[in-house]
Amino acid sequence: QVLLVESGGGLVQPGGSLRLSCAASGSIFSINSMGWYRQAPGKQREWVATVTSGGSTTYTDSVEGRFTISRDNAKNTVYLQMISLKPEDTAVYYCNVKGAYRGIGVLRDFSSWGQGTQVTVSS
Repeated sequence: QVLLVESGGGLVQPGGSLRLSCAASGSIFSINSMGWYRQAPGKQREWVATVTSGGSTTYTDSVEGRFTISRDNAKNTVYLQMISLKPEDTAVYYCNVKGAYRGIGVLRDFSSWGQGTQVTVSS
């Protein structure tokens, strides 16, 4: 089993910055992609950014140039640095990690979600 724990959300004024963290723990054998999603009130969850095992990053258009995703492989942690925040960035942010974990005598794929952290951008 793989557990993800998120931190770093909060209330920030428009134009401000926040840094989200998501740490994975458990019987992890390998981690492939790590990503962030968000869900605003009354809307579906949407993809925000992904970083691959090789370090390649991709972003949804609305955050390109303002958000930076990164990972620390030694700590099994993914980060989302957010600057120039806008009210429309307000949402619950979820991390998602995909990889393989050690089962009993076998390796199994996993796709785990964090518990979510609230980001509110308001004056």
